[in-house]
Amino acid sequence: MALTCSFSQAQTSPSPQQPYQASAPLSWELKNARWFDGQKIQRGSLYVENGVFVAKKPAKVNRKMDLRHQQVLINPLAEAHNHNLQTAWGWGQFADKYIDEGVFYAAMLCGDPAGVAEVQPLAASPAAPDVSFVTACITSPDGYPLAAVLPEPSPEAAAAQRQIVLVGSPEQARDQWPAIKARGGAWIRVVLAHSERPELRQQPGMFGRLGLTPETATELTRQAHADGLRVVAHVETAADFAAALAAGADAIAHLPGYANTLNEPAGTFAISEAIAAQAARQRTAVITTTAAAGLFKLEPDAQAALREVQRTNLSRLQAAGVALLVGSDVFVGTARVELHALDDLGLDRATLLRLATQDTPRALFPGRKIGCFEPGCEASFLVLGDDPLTDMDTLDMPLLRVKQGRLLTRLAEVAASSSQASASTADVPVKKAAAKKKGSAKSKASSKAPAKASGKKATQAGKPAKAQTKATGKAKPR
Repeated sequence: MALTCSFSQAQTSPSPQQPYQASAPLSWELKNARWFDGQKIQRGSLYVENGVFVAKKPAKVNRKMDLRHQQVLINPLAEAHNHNLQTAWGWGQFADKYIDEGVFYAAMLCGDPAGVAEVQPLAASPAAPDVSFVTACITSPDGYPLAAVLPEPSPEAAAAQRQIVLVGSPEQARDQWPAIKARGGAWIRVVLAHSERPELRQQPGMFGRLGLTPETATELTRQAHADGLRVVAHVETAADFAAALAAGADAIAHLPGYANTLNEPAGTFAISEAIAAQAARQRTAVITTTAAAGLFKLEPDAQAALREVQRTNLSRLQAAGVALLVGSDVFVGTARVELHALDDLGLDRATLLRLATQDTPRALFPGRKIGCFEPGCEASFLVLGDDPLTDMDTLDMPLLRVKQGRLLTRLAEVAASSSQASASTADVPVKKAAAKKKGSAKSKASSKAPAKASGKKATQAGKPAKAQTKATGKAKPR
C-alpha cells in the first residue's frame, strides 16, 4: 500500500463531511527522521510499537517511512483554555478542527456536569482529542460570565440557571462546598474580575461582568485544596492576578491585558516584577490567551498599548521562571491561533514550541508520558513539511497525524486497511515463496531480497513533499 499517496489524499484534501477515524495501533519505522526534543531538532531513526516509542525496530512493521532528514516530527499541540468542546453541539462543530490543526490535548474550563456527561463518550474515541473538563465554574451572583451565557441577564435569570455556580461570600462558600465538590472533576474554576473596584457592583450595567470577592476566592481555594482539588482562577486585571496568587490558585487563566472592556489605563494590566516572582515561588502556572485580544475591537492606539503590556507581562513572567501554558480562549479556534499570537509578540520559537508540545500537555494530563520521543513515551506526533523553528507556518498544514501509534485520517478505507499492510523481518514474502516452489533458480536468488513497494511522493497543498514511505506484504493499494 502506498502510504504517501493515501495520507496526502486524507490529510491535505479532506472532505469536511467526513470525520476523522483512527486505524488500529500500528508499528512504525521512521528512518532518517528529524524531531523536536524541546530544545532543538534531533536526527536519527524512531520506532513505534503498541502505541509507544521503543528503542529497537519491531519484528513486525506496518509502516516504514524514510523521511530523508527533510520532514520534521513534533509532538501534538495542547490547548489549555477553551470552551468549544464542553457541549455536544460544540463537540460536533469543533472536535475535528482540533485534530485537523494537530491539537490532541485540551482543557475546557466552564462546563456543567450534564453537558459534559454527553460529551465524554465522544471524547473516548481514539480519533478524538483528549480533554480535561472543569465542571465547577464559580462566580459571584452578579459575576462573569453570566452576561455572556444568559439571553437576558438579570438576578432572576442568574438564580435559575445551573451551568455556573453562584457564591456571594466566604460563608456561602463553606455552605455550598459539598454541592460544588459533587459536580466532579479534579479542578474548580473561580472568577475574579475587577476585584479591586467593589464600587462597580452598584452599576446596573456591570451585572454579569464582575466576579468573586478576594475573600470568597480564598475560601473556595482553601476548601478545594483540603479535598485534593486544584484551582484555576480567571482574572482580568493585574490586581485580580495578585488576588489569585493571594488566594493560592494553582493556575491563572488569562494574561492580564487580553481585554480592556472598561477602557482602563493600560497600566491596570501590568504585572509587577514582585508579583511575577511570587507566582514563580508559588509555582502558579499562567495560561497565556493573548490571541483573545483580537476579539475586542479597540482604537489602534489602545490596542497597541495592550499588546505592549502583554509583551512586558510575558517577559517578566519568563524572567521570573513562571510556568506558562498555551491557551487561546478563542471559541472558534484552537491553540494554533495562540501560537501565532505568541510568535507575533516575539516569544522565542524553541520555547514556544516546547510550551505547546511538552509543558502544556503534561500540565493537562500529569499522569501520562506525553510530549516526548523517548522509549516508553506515547507515540503521538505530527509530521510537518519543514522546520517550525524557522517557519511557523508549517504548523498550519501537518502532513500526517498519529495518535498513540494510530494513523488519524478522514478516509475510512485508509483507517480500516492500514494495519493490513504489514511486513516482518521473519516472514518470507508470499510471492517469492511461491516462485521457490516452482524450482526456478532465478526465483531462488530473488527470494532472498525483501519485496518492496515504492510509495508515491506525498503532496501538501498541491506541492511535492519529500517524504517517502514503504509498505510490504499482502495488502494492495486502496
